[in-house]
Amino acid sequence: MNYLAHIYLSGDNELVKIGNFMADGIRGKHYETLHPDIQKGVLLHREIDMFTDQHPVFRKGTKRLHERYHHYSGVIMDIFYDHFLSKNWQKYSPEKLGSFIDNFYDSLERNYDQLTEKTKGMMPYMIKYNWLWSYQFPEGIQRILTQMDQRSRTESNMRFASEELSKYYTLFEQEFTEFFEDLRAHAAKTLAGL
Repeated sequence: MNYLAHIYLSGDNELVKIGNFMADGIRGKHYETLHPDIQKGVLLHREIDMFTDQHPVFRKGTKRLHERYHHYSGVIMDIFYDHFLSKNWQKYSPEKLGSFIDNFYDSLERNYDQLTEKTKGMMPYMIKYNWLWSYQFPEGIQRILTQMDQRSRTESNMRFASEELSKYYTLFEQEFTEFFEDLRAHAAKTLAGL
């Protein structure tokens, strides 16, 4: 899952959300020096990623993309699934998406001293270009995939993945809906145990 889903699945604690959001940039046991709630977010993130990568519905989607995008298929699926979460937000949260996003950006600013250097460097661009809000629009997904393609070290072709999103849109959305119910339950159980 990508940023929006990770933040959403973190519950109400803003430091858990921040830890979950920053986790990709935290290697090994480096998280152990961080605030205890941020540590929970990092561990939750890792569990979400492991569950997602092994889930048969998610794997079905990545197989559909694999011939063209190889090991980038999972990254692309994460972006697609954030699109479907944002598009169908009202099914999953009573809070308006714009308010949820603004509150998260505010929490990053309130807890700036808790952020990793990588997150501090990325945050101004994320807020300025409102990445989380842009997920709900096809042009936003296209922009994100193109930027990721440009940053990849090898030829990823991710900039073309919106073609598959358009071609299999209904199928991807149905799969997301089925998968996300399982993930929500798993994330809630994991969070309760941390």
